[in-house]
Amino acid sequence: MEAFSGLGVHLGNLSWLSPARSRSISAENFTGEAGRGGMAVEGTGAAAARGLGQGWKISPSVAIEPGETFILADIKGPGAIQQMWMAQMFGKWRHAIIRIYWDDQEQPSVECPIGDFFANGWETYARVSSLAVCVNPGRAFNCYWEMPFRRRARVTIENIGEARFLLYYQINYVLTDVPAAAAYFHAQFRRTNPVPYKSDHTILDGVKGAGQYVGTYMARGANNAGWWGEGEIKFFIDGDADFPTICGTGTEDYFGGAYNFDVGLAESTVRDLMLHPPIPRAYVEFNSPYAGLPQVIRPDGLYRSQQRFGLYRWHIPDPVRFSSDLRVTIQALGWRTPHGSRYLPLQDDIATVAFWYQTLPAAPFPPLPDRDYLEVI
Repeated sequence: MEAFSGLGVHLGNLSWLSPARSRSISAENFTGEAGRGGMAVEGTGAAAARGLGQGWKISPSVAIEPGETFILADIKGPGAIQQMWMAQMFGKWRHAIIRIYWDDQEQPSVECPIGDFFANGWETYARVSSLAVCVNPGRAFNCYWEMPFRRRARVTIENIGEARFLLYYQINYVLTDVPAAAAYFHAQFRRTNPVPYKSDHTILDGVKGAGQYVGTYMARGANNAGWWGEGEIKFFIDGDADFPTICGTGTEDYFGGAYNFDVGLAESTVRDLMLHPPIPRAYVEFNSPYAGLPQVIRPDGLYRSQQRFGLYRWHIPDPVRFSSDLRVTIQALGWRTPHGSRYLPLQDDIATVAFWYQTLPAAPFPPLPDRDYLEVI
């Protein structure tokens, strides 16, 4: 049995030996150097550890001031980030911007508010249990996207808000050879609030190069009564113009559900109504390895007036391949009447994160909106 590089680890090859060297960056080891963890003598935990001395959780987190960009990691390759964990105390998730830069690129390949990157776009905790992203009790953000790099990986967090916040984090990676066929991880945030009437929300555009699209997160705020999820997602691949190569059948279908995510609608047939009481009508949250509706924020009858939803779809067994270019859009479409006799183009609040791998160099992203436009109100 030959050793392997350490990339693409799964249960089937977990027992194989590898020359990869494991490393970890956190506030207890800012550089990730071997044998340098837990050496801090000052940090955010120093007061709590008084009398215990070095090695007793002196530096578990970092304080990031308004307007400050903090370098979480600056790694010399080749290697691959394999897992990231983060927990933010204080401040708004939409005002903490994660960026990742690969090799010698000056523009980021990842640029996204931290909550949306981890499938929590509404400043309100929602548990996510999937293969690529897990958000666990205590507002703990985890991602397992593999992120190979050849020369350098740089990860930063910018605080664009008005309040200082504490960030707890750990970035686990390996130093290892990277195969020639390995592409670079990308993630881009976009928000349209509101979507103009009879217009689409653009999830991704301007991608040039070869690669594969691997996931979508959507934070959807409904601005009308009634069902909102009839819009089709469309993938325009390798020169597609007016019509796409891949066209979905509806928003809830793309995100792995059916019939409005409403078990009552799906199960309460006429026969059911005659034989026993109907199943209550309601949105039903769910998590699964590749698709989910982990968050439904319901109106409270006072100031929380709008319904809001968080959805994810990971294209892990079914990546969308492209060789030269890619554009992804989704329609904002519902019904004019509860019984669904005619479609209604909607003007909703839609924020998305597109996840994909591609070759470098990558095209620069559109400018991220300012903090007032990003803010969840």
